[in-house]
Amino acid sequence: MSIPFWCLFIAALLIYLAKAPVAKAMSEEGRGYDNRNPRAQQARLSGFGARALAAHQNSIEIFPLFAAGVLMAHVTQTQGYFVDLLAIIFIVSRVLYLFLYWNDKPTPRSLVWVVGLACCLLLMLSPAL
Repeated sequence: MSIPFWCLFIAALLIYLAKAPVAKAMSEEGRGYDNRNPRAQQARLSGFGARALAAHQNSIEIFPLFAAGVLMAHVTQTQGYFVDLLAIIFIVSRVLYLFLYWNDKPTPRSLVWVVGLACCLLLMLSPAL
């Protein structure tokens, strides 16, 4: 399996890794994890829990863009160091993004988000480069 496909797999796993702190915050809310109505409980989260939820949701939102970029590079048989590097930088940016979001660092978090977005867009443009 190619490096970009491995990175796609890791990006999918990061979505669920990002959910773990949300579940922890929900269970610590006082009434335990409300499996009957988790979205209502998530809406009541504040502080770390709210940031963890936002980080999780952003992981879901960015995944299709990254998948599209990887698949566009793949179907056009665009491969090599540049495509591999973009995929790896995307994963590094997403790990940093989660860490920065959880730790309430909004400015560096936003900068890292832009790096990840740029990787997605460059992957999409890679057949033309």
